[in-house]
Amino acid sequence: MRSPEISTLFRYCFQKESYIDGSFFVKQLTMRYSTIPVFITLFLLMAFTGTQQKQRVIFFGDSITQAGVKPKGYITVLGEMLQQKGLQDRYELHGAGIGGNKVYDLYLRMEEDVLAKNPQIVFIWVGVNDVWHKRTSGTGTDASKFEKFYNAIIKKLKDKNIKVVLCTPAAIGEKTDYTNELDGDLNHYAALIRNIAQQNNCALVDLRKAFLDYNLAHNKDNKESGILTTDRVHLNDTGNQLVAEEMLKVLIKL
Repeated sequence: MRSPEISTLFRYCFQKESYIDGSFFVKQLTMRYSTIPVFITLFLLMAFTGTQQKQRVIFFGDSITQAGVKPKGYITVLGEMLQQKGLQDRYELHGAGIGGNKVYDLYLRMEEDVLAKNPQIVFIWVGVNDVWHKRTSGTGTDASKFEKFYNAIIKKLKDKNIKVVLCTPAAIGEKTDYTNELDGDLNHYAALIRNIAQQNNCALVDLRKAFLDYNLAHNKDNKESGILTTDRVHLNDTGNQLVAEEMLKVLIKL
């Protein structure tokens, strides 16, 4: 059997099925060349059907995401969860977080840090600094500008047929009696993101709700930190675990 004959058969299968189907190709091959060794048939079948391209997933955000790639960070934990479920060959996880970033910082660097990497899925987790920095340094982001920049990011991603997942900001303080100084603003920005997700038909990971629910169940002493965060904002091990669990629920459904 000469290689040109196989090439001709390959083209025939492609024209017949309009795509290369491994089992169809091998069936045709064995019908025409009944003496082909069994091990070659199995090899060809595995070669055509056993390869599955990983989906590249980028987590786009601020210092919380920057820390997410560390040994106990939420991106690393999520990768371990995928491995436990036997799904590690389906996804390739990458962090694209920079400390201090707000929504307009993400917009300005998305070409180089996200689009150039050709992802299939992007998780956007931003908003804490847009609220927090208003109080600490007067450099936060007004709600109207936040919404415009966020929508612009989504449009650029969707124009490339990238699946987009939005995440609400989780916490600036963990008290459960609504006395954290920035609860009002953080709830407002979380609501904005929920609406943006709905308007753009994007998946949502509602970390604001997940953190509030977890603290209501586990923060009996009404502490401002130490339950899910180290400093009211950045995640401890339990916080990383919770974020990974919430993101996993959405990721495997995409």
